[in-house]
Amino acid sequence: MGEGESDDDGKAGKVPAGSQTLLRGLDVLEAVVAGPVSLSDLAGGLGLTRSTTHRLANALIERRYLAMAPGRGYQLGPKLLELGFCAQQQIDLVQVAHARLAQLADRTEDTVHLGVRDGDRVLYLDKIPGRRRIAISSRVGDRHALTATGLGKALLIDEPEAGWQALFAADQAGGAVPIDWRKWLDRMQGYVAIGRAFDLEENEDQIRCVAAPVRDVGGRIVGALSVSSAAQYMDDTRMEALTRDVVNTAQAISGDLGWSGSSQP
Repeated sequence: MGEGESDDDGKAGKVPAGSQTLLRGLDVLEAVVAGPVSLSDLAGGLGLTRSTTHRLANALIERRYLAMAPGRGYQLGPKLLELGFCAQQQIDLVQVAHARLAQLADRTEDTVHLGVRDGDRVLYLDKIPGRRRIAISSRVGDRHALTATGLGKALLIDEPEAGWQALFAADQAGGAVPIDWRKWLDRMQGYVAIGRAFDLEENEDQIRCVAAPVRDVGGRIVGALSVSSAAQYMDDTRMEALTRDVVNTAQAISGDLGWSGSSQP
């Protein structure tokens, strides 16, 4: 029998072929949860050959999901600590923010979103529909372009301008609503000066929003919230009028996370 993907581990054929290696990698991680495990014990426990187990473990070490404890064996790596911390932050952010988001949705009668940065996208963590009969296609778990959404632009407010253009170019190439770079930059600079951002039908046709960043105890932007509605309810005058309520809500949530307003990177 070969030592590649066709090893007899009792699971072949039960999942799509492309998922087999991923599942075996997860099995490796779960096998070392209780503490360091030697290569022989790991292979025996998983029903894999030593060579396949060694290959999987090395790949996980390279990505820092596993680490080697000299003389003891494989153990969980630092990447899992980072991911666990991020996951906990996201869960805590939703729990901390939800009541204030609901109050904001009630006051404005519009849809309220909460999101965080996920690489070069914004990840939607919470959505509270408004009372208006408006269909907004966003869903919790959606990922959208940073430079084409109010949430995304609010998340970028502290980022250096040098990094904006690469994100903008990637989003434009990926199908974002076309807009001139200089026009987008001028708007973004204005958003930074005020501390909030707009989405002017750049992510979804006929939908506009006002967004503001949420900060942690150290002043770092860890999320953003927005109020979204149909363009007919979101003319320029109303968007400006909503700014104070949106920013105040974001600052209140930031205060709940420990931000005093005096610390900002």
